[in-house]
This record gives sequence, structure tokens and C-alpha cells, in this order.
Amino acid sequence: MTKNHDLKLYFIVDGLRGTREAPNLCSASLLASLVQKYGERVDVRCYKAPQYYRWYNKLLPSRINEGVGVQHMKIYGFDDEVILSGANLSKDYFTNRQDRYYIFKNNSFFNDYYFNMHQLVSKLSHKVEYKNNNARFELVWPSSNLSCDPEFNYSRFLEESRDAIKSFMHSPVNNMPQRESLKEYQTHVYPLTQFTPFFKGKKDVSTEKKALLKLFDDLRSSDVNFDWNFTTGYFNMEDSLRDSLVETSKGEQIHGKIITASAKANGFYNSKGLSGMLPSAYHYIQYKFLKLVESKKSNINIYEWRKGVVNKPNGWSYHAKGIWILPKNADSLPILTTIGSSNYTTRAYSLDIENDCAILTKDDDLRHQIQSELDNINLNVHKIKSEDFEEKSEKKIKLKVKLAAGILKDKL
Repeated sequence: MTKNHDLKLYFIVDGLRGTREAPNLCSASLLASLVQKYGERVDVRCYKAPQYYRWYNKLLPSRINEGVGVQHMKIYGFDDEVILSGANLSKDYFTNRQDRYYIFKNNSFFNDYYFNMHQLVSKLSHKVEYKNNNARFELVWPSSNLSCDPEFNYSRFLEESRDAIKSFMHSPVNNMPQRESLKEYQTHVYPLTQFTPFFKGKKDVSTEKKALLKLFDDLRSSDVNFDWNFTTGYFNMEDSLRDSLVETSKGEQIHGKIITASAKANGFYNSKGLSGMLPSAYHYIQYKFLKLVESKKSNINIYEWRKGVVNKPNGWSYHAKGIWILPKNADSLPILTTIGSSNYTTRAYSLDIENDCAILTKDDDLRHQIQSELDNINLNVHKIKSEDFEEKSEKKIKLKVKLAAGILKDKL
């Protein structure tokens, strides 16, 4: 910033997670110091989920209030490059953590799409300004935003936000090649987004969940045999997606493999308070899923990823998320993968805003790279069965965990 006076920075952080530690040092106060130093060249925004503005949710304590919804997208743009990931930029994500990152270069249409999305969410968010107070920042609602401050007129905010989102989703990308000319490309990339919190009780224009359900419906009706791989660090699959995967894999034509975090690879392992129960809660959900698979006679296996014990020397945590589709042919290399922020949970499709991207390719080099990524993940997995939860003491689920998982299922 000091050397290049034309450089501008744009940030969006979640307005609850990004201010959680205030008035102590937090993301908002850290970034506000850049605003203080570089002024209008730095634009920092704090997104708060629409539901947060209901008076009863404001009574919730810090951390617990994040259950109403967060900004969960992970998009990093630099000039003509975009990185999509499921990872944040905090220290934990760069320290012994299995995650995924895809970089997209030299495509102005792609870059413009994500910058425009960034601007859309920014203009539905508070702006962070530096202030000489205990917190070292304040949140303001600029008059240039796309709607009014939700504190003053919540209904109008929702209506105008929906209009802005629909306008973005339905707008063509400037100078995008015509559909006929797209056939010459070996790789097609489809951005998928989830803005459901703004569309409660309204027609939702979000695309991620719809696209994934359509994908597995097409696999089910295809004459070609496929395998699919699915991974998330937090296994709590949204009901309709879960049912679709189970139905898709009931015949011999399609087999599924799910990779999720072992309790000892879950970032909440041995943490204090309610969060310490989360690894066991996810295990309980895995167990129920395994019993469902058995009852439906579906060809799905679950594997747990583990590399040491998280927060111990040389211990890793698991945070990768995505889907791979592999045709059963001579090479069996992936033809499709998804990359992005979603854990494919009920929460992802009801409370948070998310971004995913589907990559469909016939490029052999790229397919080999995608396969190598999947192979690397599989280096540290082991298969689990429902009997493991009934016979192994470390996997037996306590009653309080079962109750908590039932109560908090939509928040996980």
C-alpha cells in the first residue's frame, strides 16, 4: 500500500465473528488500523445475517449469536486471479490443517463476477471505520448501500436486498463469450451461491443446493456408471441432499464414498464448554447416517480422516470440503469437482451465505491434478462401520450428546 498508491483493498468479514473479541483486538479493529492509515483506499465491511436484527437474537451472548447465521464465503481476489477455498485466513488454517484451494488465473469474466459479488455483499453490510475508542473501530451504515439500515426498517431492508441479489444473479457477465463458442473450451466453471437468509418464505434464487440436487438426479438417470466422493469436516448433511445421495447409490451403477473428520481431527476436539461436545455430535450424526445407508441398502461407505491428534505435536485438523464425480471407465479420473465454502449442511442452506464452484472438465492434465488432490486426502483415511459406534468405547455416544445434536442439528 505504501509503495503502490493505486492499490485498493476490499474486505468482508462476518460481523459477529469479526467482532467477537471486542473491545480487545479482533478482525474489525485490526483492519480498521488499515483504514486509519490508508483512508478510502481500504474498504472493510462487516456482514450480519438478516436474522441477527431481530431483537430476541440480539440478546444472545457472543459466539452463541453466531448460530443465527454468518458470512461463510471464502473468496480471495488479486488483480486477475481468484482463489476459492473453504479456509479462512486465520493462523489455525495455515497450521497443520488439511484444506483445499483452487486458483483461477487470467479470466476477466470470472474475476469480474466475483468482484461484483463481493461488492453486492459489501453494500448489504456495515462499513468499518477507525475510531479512537476502546474497541478502535465503529460500524456505520453508508448511505451508498443498496438498502436502508435494517435497524430502522427491517422489512424494507429485506425486500431491497432480495431485489439486489436477484438483479446480480440474473445479470449477464459483461462481454461473456456466446454459448456456441463455449464448446471449444475443455473446462467449464459454474459459480454456485447460497443467499437463502434473505429469502425466508420467498422464492429463493440461490443456486448451490438446486444444482447439486440436479447433479445427483442426472447421475441417477444416466446410462453411464459413476462413483462419487464427498467430503466435509463437519458431517451434518442437509436432508434433501442426504436423501438424494442415498437414493442415487442404491443400485450397482453408482457407488459413493464419504470422507469426514475423525473426532481427533476436529478443530473443536477437547475444547471447553458446549463446543467440546461438537466432535461427538458429528459422530452421532455419522452413526445415524450409516444406519440409514444400511436400511436402504445403498452403496455408500464412510471414511474418517485422521493424522495424529489435533492441537498435539504433529497433529492435524481436517477442514476439506467438496464433491468429486468419477466415471467408471478406463482411467476413472474425475470429470467434476466442487470447491468453496459450503459444508452442505442444513445450516449452509438456511442460515449462512455460501459460495461454491462446480468445475466440469475433460482436460486430462487437470483431471490428473484433481485426482492427485483426492489421493492425498485418502492417504489418512480409515473406513468406519455402524458397529464401531456400538463396540468401541471411544465412539460410544453419551445421552447428553444425542440430546444436544437433536436440539442443535440445524445450527451445526
